[in-house]
Amino acid sequence: MQINLRKAMFVLPNLFTVSSIFLGFYSMTLAAGDATPEQLYRAALAIFFAIFFDMFDGRVARMTRTQSDFGVQLDSLADVISFGAAPALLVYKWALAPMGFMGLFLSFSFAACGALRLARFNVLAARGDKASHRFFTGLPIPLAAGALVSVIIAHYRHYGAPTDPTIHVPIAIGVALLSFLMVSTVRYRTFKETRLTVKSFATFGFAVAAAVVIGLATRASFVLLVFAGAYILMGLVESIFFRHTIEKSALPAAVQREIESDEALEPDDDDLEAKDEGDEYI
Repeated sequence: MQINLRKAMFVLPNLFTVSSIFLGFYSMTLAAGDATPEQLYRAALAIFFAIFFDMFDGRVARMTRTQSDFGVQLDSLADVISFGAAPALLVYKWALAPMGFMGLFLSFSFAACGALRLARFNVLAARGDKASHRFFTGLPIPLAAGALVSVIIAHYRHYGAPTDPTIHVPIAIGVALLSFLMVSTVRYRTFKETRLTVKSFATFGFAVAAAVVIGLATRASFVLLVFAGAYILMGLVESIFFRHTIEKSALPAAVQREIESDEALEPDDDDLEAKDEGDEYI
């Protein structure tokens, strides 16, 4: 009985992953064909809820100590479907279809860049080149999909269908930027090492207060859009103005302690520049 229960525990995190796949597939069925604005809105909501299942499958696996290589590969395949193909089809049917081949190419680029990012992560992880838990390298595909669907949700709740032809160009630029950020080496914080301190509690309280103010001043649907934009902008600002600090903090903790204990090991700017040119990160 205990052995069977243990085997059943391995199924639990995979159920979360499969649920994410189902929501991605459901989103594509809603967006396919001659979809109405309401169907496209529901398709965006399906991807939004798929993000929650994707957030919890890994946590459930760690809590139940059921991590496995099978689960890692299944999660990557789920991400390609739910956060690559589904958002790409959705944004094409929502705003980019009138642009013809250019709209089709940009939508495809979003899905392709998401798949490339996941493949890069899997290959480097298999080689043992694991990046620090403090930073992602490149915008994670669930966050890119979240930013995309937050635009669709906020626009539908405020304006309805995108009938204004001038909206197609800014949406196209946004899709191109998200595609580039996924395959870039821009560092984004994971917040995995956040501890319950006075500072972190105050930051969380400020974020909640800001969400309430934004929701009351505009609409609740704009909260996700503002937070997604702030996270993307934060990564760009840190990578441009604090690149050396981030590269140093992204080193493993044991290496950081060794460097701090011996000044002769402290890398100078030239070393960091050489590292940037020669290494590829997840």
